[in-house]
Amino acid sequence: MTSVLLCSFVSVVVSFVVMTLAWVLGKRVVLDREKSSPFECGFDPMGSARLPFSLRFFLLAVIFLIFDVEIVLLFPIFIGCFEGVSMSVFWGGFVFLIILIVGLFHEWNEGSLDWAG
Repeated sequence: MTSVLLCSFVSVVVSFVVMTLAWVLGKRVVLDREKSSPFECGFDPMGSARLPFSLRFFLLAVIFLIFDVEIVLLFPIFIGCFEGVSMSVFWGGFVFLIILIVGLFHEWNEGSLDWAG
């Protein structure tokens, strides 16, 4: 119990020291409109929020997220191949890959993956 309290106390003290050093040594800058506004994918954050949004950009972002999740779902199957995996897991991963490849070809034929279109 004493070691847990000691570790907690040390972590709080170290965090406080680092925050204080960053605040003291931090560079003081006069903020202007460009420096204080957040960068939002090239859009002017001070303008109207009702401007049309590029549907192609949104679709490409969603496709990127889908294939990121796909990699996370396939990683355990890939690791399991080195440890000896059952045939049901192999066929499940194979069917999953086939579904993803069919989806990729559909997006390709639809033109969703065209950058310049």
